[in-house]
Amino acid sequence: MSASIAYLCAKTNFEQVSAAIPVTKQRNPEKVDPPDVFEANKKELVGDLVSKAKQIEVLIKSLPTPESEETQALRFQRLEEDMQQANEEYATALNGAKDLHAQISDVLREMLNESELPETMSG
Repeated sequence: MSASIAYLCAKTNFEQVSAAIPVTKQRNPEKVDPPDVFEANKKELVGDLVSKAKQIEVLIKSLPTPESEETQALRFQRLEEDMQQANEEYATALNGAKDLHAQISDVLREMLNESELPETMSG
């Protein structure tokens, strides 16, 4: 969209719109679009702007209706309670995993110690 506006600004010549305000700058005529091309580009930009405005309107209409502060507070409280419960479940599962890891480590250590005993006795 901004590229279209920049293009239009770059491809037009300056026109005097008031006798009190003189035109102080002119573009190279080779870089200026002919009036019919400029008008077509303006119409395309206007069409794009109208289309975007309609898209924005559809998006605004699809937004959920705002909740009251009371409803939001209740919902946040429920979410916080759910989060605390999930954290407790996570901590329980983590502790269980740590216990299992310790048990497996102990069993493996014991197995390694048992497999080393016969070698040291025979040596």
